[in-house]
Amino acid sequence: MSATPLTFSTPIAHNALPLPSSTPVGQSLWIAPHSHIKSLGLHPEGFANVDGAEFVWQVNAREACSVVVDLVKCCKFSGRALLLVSAPGTGKTVLALAISPEFWAKVPLYLMVGSEVYSTEVKKTEVLAEAFWQVIGLCIKETKEVYEDKVTELTPTEAENPLSGYGKTVLHVIVSLKTVKGTKQLRLNPFIYEAILKKKIVAGDVIYIKVNTSAVKLVGRSDTYTSSYNFESETYVPLLKGEVHKQKELVQDVTLGDLDAVNARPQGGQDMSVMGSLMKSGRMEVTEKLRKKVNKVVRGYVDQSVAKVVPGVIFIDEILASQVHMLNIECFTYLNALPKGNSIMRGTTDIVAPHGIPYCCLIFKTDSYTNANIAKIMQVLANIEGLKLGSSVLEQLAMEGKKSLLQ
Repeated sequence: MSATPLTFSTPIAHNALPLPSSTPVGQSLWIAPHSHIKSLGLHPEGFANVDGAEFVWQVNAREACSVVVDLVKCCKFSGRALLLVSAPGTGKTVLALAISPEFWAKVPLYLMVGSEVYSTEVKKTEVLAEAFWQVIGLCIKETKEVYEDKVTELTPTEAENPLSGYGKTVLHVIVSLKTVKGTKQLRLNPFIYEAILKKKIVAGDVIYIKVNTSAVKLVGRSDTYTSSYNFESETYVPLLKGEVHKQKELVQDVTLGDLDAVNARPQGGQDMSVMGSLMKSGRMEVTEKLRKKVNKVVRGYVDQSVAKVVPGVIFIDEILASQVHMLNIECFTYLNALPKGNSIMRGTTDIVAPHGIPYCCLIFKTDSYTNANIAKIMQVLANIEGLKLGSSVLEQLAMEGKKSLLQ
């Protein structure tokens, strides 16, 4: 399994070393077993470089995966599955992680483990359905009237609260936006001020406000503040040259899983629904009725050319653990196209298929690593960590890797 970077909220000790202002050239921010894999390492013609992109060996499997990548980009691989099969420690997970950078950034990618389908609260098919809904993307484009640019003034106007003798209430908020052409002052409702406080917007931030819905979006920090040390804002944008009030094409990238989660959550004011959701513990299934409603709305957006469906990729790792399948006949029946040799499918008594799965799955085989391949991989990882290994050490590591698997 691949390691993922973790974030910690623990406060930094008073005697801790200060963070470096910039990362030295050649130094890795984060090291994991597969962090050196950036792509499949292919030539422009589609042939795999032997050690391209620091991907050692697996030439045939990488070239085969490149064909699948091209099919996915052309939207001609929908509803089909690819099976990566071979001995443990031969690079199946690495191949899947190398495939993901080959897609453009907006292609949804979801990684899960075969054992995740087992739950005491949710059916196996529902777990798979949620995973598939997470990789069906929706690119929504709409043209809105907005006010956009750098905030130069943010002043709330307060007054005595008539319902309380001590507290104050916000009547409105004055927001000044500046562009190259000039400055425009807006007088906005108090609920917009609450959204501004929630997003921690301050003077110097670049924002846009939708005219119809009054929704506030933080674009980034003005590039005039690039010299200041602000770790909360990483995106710096230049001052716009047009007018403050303009027509803007807004693009939203969401998944069907996001839409299901938003619609399944009770809205404000429904007290009994909120109380019921608080009393329920654990994981809940999304009803088929709700999914049909969401699909109907999405179909309407697609028919009106407002949205475009973006097919994604789901990767199920470790579906065979200790010679036991994690996916049974229910899962395979639901997938309908989705790795042990000829064996009986789990949940049946007489259905024999390659690797215990249906025949309609495309199977790619990875090659076993030799001692020289393992030594190259260890050398690549050592270079990333800044370690110097001698030839005798590499030979010993290669022997151990061959004996006890590269993992």
